[in-house]
Amino acid sequence: MSALGSRSPAEAQVPDFSSVPTGPVAVGDLRFRTLVGEAAWAELPEAVRRRFSKCLAPDETLIYRGHVVETRLSRAGRVLSFLARAIGSPLPLTDGATGPALVVVTEDPRLGGQSWLRIYTRPGRFPQAISSTKRFRGATGLEEYVGCGIGMSLRVTVEEGVLIFRSAGYFLELGRWRLPIPRALSPGRMQIEHRDDGLAAFAFSLLLTHPLLGELVHQVAIFRDA
Repeated sequence: MSALGSRSPAEAQVPDFSSVPTGPVAVGDLRFRTLVGEAAWAELPEAVRRRFSKCLAPDETLIYRGHVVETRLSRAGRVLSFLARAIGSPLPLTDGATGPALVVVTEDPRLGGQSWLRIYTRPGRFPQAISSTKRFRGATGLEEYVGCGIGMSLRVTVEEGVLIFRSAGYFLELGRWRLPIPRALSPGRMQIEHRDDGLAAFAFSLLLTHPLLGELVHQVAIFRDA
């Protein structure tokens, strides 16, 4: 198991993106590679390295098509997902929902990151659209914003060939002000995994667990390469 090369996440220094290109360049997008370090990057399957090195011009769109194979929400998870609708519904809303899914990725140099739109079908209901923006900044080098100024810092590691994103704190950003959300008020620990399945496909899994309430949300989807 490896995380950030030979360094533990806690020991890792904040990546320096000052010399990393934010737009299309011939050698590819180096930002995720910089986050995990060369040794850990080399442990990833070639297909994963290729997906996270794609350069997108401001007018380009990357689309992944796939299928949600599992969605599981506890009672507390259903309450949290319902309440989170106030900030844009960043969590799956329907327990047991499966079906076609679509992910759209665009690059926005003005935001300094990537915008992600995820569309999930829900049997008997209107599809759910989840939007977020990943920005390469902050103490961990990567942050994800979900709406109304709410965001989380993400620590990225490579473990047994799997690319893993773990929450490292939540915050509320209001203009120039940033207020950390106390752990007691946070939704719990978020873990997202990108696992290559071969045959030009990959598995995306999301797991949200609370220290007192246990597992709140778990979702697994399989996507095909764009």
